[in-house]
Amino acid sequence: MLAGLGERFWLGFAPKYLETLGASVLVIGLFDALQTLLGALYAYPGGWLTDHWGQRRSLMTFSAISLAGYLLVLLWHHWLALVAGAFLFLAWSGFSLPATFTVIATSLEQHRHTMGVGVQSMVRRIPMMLGPLFGGWLISRFGWRDGVQTALLCCIALSGLTLFVQWFLAEPSSSNLGESEAQRLSLIDVIQAFNPTLRKLLVSDILIRFCERIPYAFVILWAMNHGGVTAEQYGVLVAIEMMTAMVCYIPVAHLADKHGQRPFILATFIFFALFPLSLLWANNFAWLALAFGVRGLKEFGEPARKALIIAQAPKALRSRTYGAYYLIRDCTVTTGSFLGASLWSISPRANFSVAAAVGLGGAVWFWRFVQHAQSAPTLDTNESQNSAEGSFESTKT
Repeated sequence: MLAGLGERFWLGFAPKYLETLGASVLVIGLFDALQTLLGALYAYPGGWLTDHWGQRRSLMTFSAISLAGYLLVLLWHHWLALVAGAFLFLAWSGFSLPATFTVIATSLEQHRHTMGVGVQSMVRRIPMMLGPLFGGWLISRFGWRDGVQTALLCCIALSGLTLFVQWFLAEPSSSNLGESEAQRLSLIDVIQAFNPTLRKLLVSDILIRFCERIPYAFVILWAMNHGGVTAEQYGVLVAIEMMTAMVCYIPVAHLADKHGQRPFILATFIFFALFPLSLLWANNFAWLALAFGVRGLKEFGEPARKALIIAQAPKALRSRTYGAYYLIRDCTVTTGSFLGASLWSISPRANFSVAAAVGLGGAVWFWRFVQHAQSAPTLDTNESQNSAEGSFESTKT
């Protein structure tokens, strides 16, 4: 939470900050693509290190790498610093994801995985809500350069505190089965152990994340350049998004654990497609607030989607299954950032319209091949875990 709070002080404003430093639309698209690509490339090594080093040692390593990236951006006032520093400061969010999922999987019974992810997601949204409010206030008060630099100093202080707290974390005992065999498996073996439900979810997830990524870096430019909002008001818009998401997490997670996750995942995918459409008419703060409320609703079934991944992962391959899933998804989705930059160069409306169309395709795919798949078991039953374990056993042989 501390690391996420520091990151959110400034990272959400990075596209506009890059523009003030003289970066072109292509560079802004490149920076956004790096966020997706590095998250993908770091996810699987993060899972591998978590399986081999343990959660505490891995998380401390990821925090230290991110801290070095923040220092680079603080000391070098050029848009190249953000591009180069991204390889470092994105280590925390990319590497730590498999470790976070493993903590949930090993700490909770399977029928409570969605609630566990929901609580974790809600806690993560607190810094995502507060960080932009504080960062926007700093930028409005001190200007883009001094405001971002002050936010970076606060970020560095919180990252150091995170390292201190992680030093005292207890390492949970491992409940993995077949651990010695699992450690010898390659990335290809892990991918081959994906069961059909996970493969079909991955396809729909790729389409939905394309929908998200096409306009992602340019939303702040639309809000500030077209909608006329200030940096401080943009922080309020992000807070509206996060508060909307947080209201949904716990009740939806409870219902998903009780009745099954699939309807809630489908609703999430529909909201992904609706957000870029809502931006088409958002030309002032009030309409932008409504659009960001829709953006918050796209988190409606995120805990259910992540719980599905947990349910389909063999116990001995949990961290690496998560890592491999995000590696495939985000490496593919990275191209969406460049597509978004190209469409933005044509017109913002072209960008938003194409994003919505891709999102609708992802929702239809999920509805057709996952929501109504007759052969797939209910997501919160032991049967899905047994299926995943069977895939792992066949991979070993």
